[in-house]
Amino acid sequence: MRIFLAGATGVIGRRVMPLLVAAGHRVSAIGRTPDKRAALERLGAVPVDADLFAPDALRRAVAGHAVVINLATHLASGLRIFLPGAWRENDRVRRIGAANLADAAIAAGAERFIQESFAPAYPDCGDEWIDERTPLQPVRYNRSLADAERAAERFAQSGQTGVVLRFAAFYGPDAWQTLDMIRYVRRGWAPIPASPASFFSSVSHNDAATAVVAALRVPAGAYNVVDDEPVRRREYFDALAAALGVAPPRLPPAWAAHLFGSLGEIAARSLRISNRKLRAESDWRPADRSVREGWQRVVAALRSATRRGPAPAVRNDQDVSIRF
Repeated sequence: MRIFLAGATGVIGRRVMPLLVAAGHRVSAIGRTPDKRAALERLGAVPVDADLFAPDALRRAVAGHAVVINLATHLASGLRIFLPGAWRENDRVRRIGAANLADAAIAAGAERFIQESFAPAYPDCGDEWIDERTPLQPVRYNRSLADAERAAERFAQSGQTGVVLRFAAFYGPDAWQTLDMIRYVRRGWAPIPASPASFFSSVSHNDAATAVVAALRVPAGAYNVVDDEPVRRREYFDALAAALGVAPPRLPPAWAAHLFGSLGEIAARSLRISNRKLRAESDWRPADRSVREGWQRVVAALRSATRRGPAPAVRNDQDVSIRF
């Protein structure tokens, strides 16, 4: 099957690419620089120099593909996430880029359109389980995810299969968020203000990638991509501390979330998100049932990488390295 992939060089896309190729699919992937196109070729893809904001050229690039997958984002990192305008380009990708790609998929007669989205946009539901029937409640910084989801819905209205994947909070050894969190926990602090009893839903990068492949076979609709066992905030950070071999960190008070604006508001929500629908409609099963196992894998991977070469750097304003 011919598949067109946007966001192929991102943290999830670069894991999805080899899985698709290994499954025998012919993959075309956007690579905007010579280095990225060379990397895609090494993974077995056909690199395409396309632009989500150039509709005519995008339609020509998508022509002939049965499936279109949009994992494209433009996320701010480090302390920049709190600056005014930090999410403007990501909003543009979700509002305009997703719409252009859906239009190109419709024009190409594609059978399936898969769009990434964000599960932590659900409202705070305390200890209650959240499934796809719960209406989203995004805040100022991520309202554009509704536009991205509408692109998939519009594709479905054309008579084909539109799928939305609502990813939980990512973690993995090559994510600046994870490396930043490790730095704080080692110093004895949890970086996210919230009630210790609130639930936190996560998914590892690897499990997110296998969910994208599983989405090639599911019926139209929205699906939560989250591990099996969301944990309470206290356990989330204690599990990371245990994997690192350090003392449990102190949690900032829940009221401090208001100091970080809408980003702090959404980060402090209690979100016990269910993956039951995706499990029922596919053979997808997360390799890590929860962060209890996942943190152990992440720390082991970072330690292994440190033994092989230079320590990974935390991408933030201080450029602090983590050493194991």
